Amino acid sequence: MISVNRATGGGQVTEPPVWLLDVDGVINVERPGWGGAPRNGRAVAEGIEWPMRWAPALRARIRRLHRDRIVEVRWCSTWCAWPGELERVFRLRFARAFGVVPDASAAKLAAARAVLAGGRRLVWTDDAEVPEQGAVFEELTAHGRGLLIRPDEECGLLPVHLDEIAAFARSGPDAPATRRPQES
Repeated sequence: MISVNRATGGGQVTEPPVWLLDVDGVINVERPGWGGAPRNGRAVAEGIEWPMRWAPALRARIRRLHRDRIVEVRWCSTWCAWPGELERVFRLRFARAFGVVPDASAAKLAAARAVLAGGRRLVWTDDAEVPEQGAVFEELTAHGRGLLIRPDEECGLLPVHLDEIAAFARSGPDAPATRRPQES
């Protein structure tokens, strides 16, 4: 993995890309496409219980990519206001891209821009906010620094998406601009 080389006394440290991970329509989906039985749970936000449904294999793969420092996962979701619920339901503990915000769409884009401004490479998975073309897409993927994946909200992230994330994280920063159009 190649991202940012930072001098640290005796050598160089290579930081992995930051993966901004949305929840609803990405992990929490109606029909996870990973085979096997999905898991179900409930998360509470603003006093309301919300159903959650996810693929255990997806959760395991996300955890492994983060644990092995292939990527640094950060929650980037309206659920950032309730990180304890994400940890309890999914058994995943990651930093948050933001806290309680009045406009999650703006906060997500600001988080993506902040990752790049901080000199890190970006992986952004979101079923609604990831741009698929245009000026913002070009900005976020310039010089191979960003991988944008917009999964189908019914199936969420699929094994092929995680393969693509791992390959991107292990590639150099001069790869061509990358995006994953919405799956049908």
